[in-house]
Amino acid sequence: MINGFKEFIMRGNVIELAVAVVIGAAFTGLVNAIVAGIFNPLIAAIFNADSLAKSMVVPFFSGELSFGLVLAALIQFLLVAAVVYFAFVMPLNTLKENQARRRQAGVPLDPMKHPVTDLDLLTEIRDLLAVQSGAAAPVAATDAPAPFAAPAGSESPKHTL
Repeated sequence: MINGFKEFIMRGNVIELAVAVVIGAAFTGLVNAIVAGIFNPLIAAIFNADSLAKSMVVPFFSGELSFGLVLAALIQFLLVAAVVYFAFVMPLNTLKENQARRRQAGVPLDPMKHPVTDLDLLTEIRDLLAVQSGAAAPVAATDAPAPFAAPAGSESPKHTL
């Protein structure tokens, strides 16, 4: 039973999940700070209220209906989604698209800024083995040349690791 628990804890996905939770908590603090520090005061100024949650209160029998609270929660959700998308998702997607475009154009990546991945090395090994066996090199899924493929006519490929 102890060995099974140790194997469970030492799995990579458990560690990755723990890291994701910690990073997610820190990320939540960052996004909430942007929304609470910048956008909420702007919205409160538009509605001439100290807090949107305290506005639009309607008396209802012995209690109150707080439409401002519901509206504030909806706006908070939309603001958080917008901050996540425009500040983090969109720039990262643009970066990935630019990298893919450079790879497809055959522009070599700087190995110091863009380290070689396992997929890059395996693709290069596959292509070199196909060339050595006399078969045509298979086309990569992205139709991009291997980033560190040996030049045509060279007998000994050089790897950078």
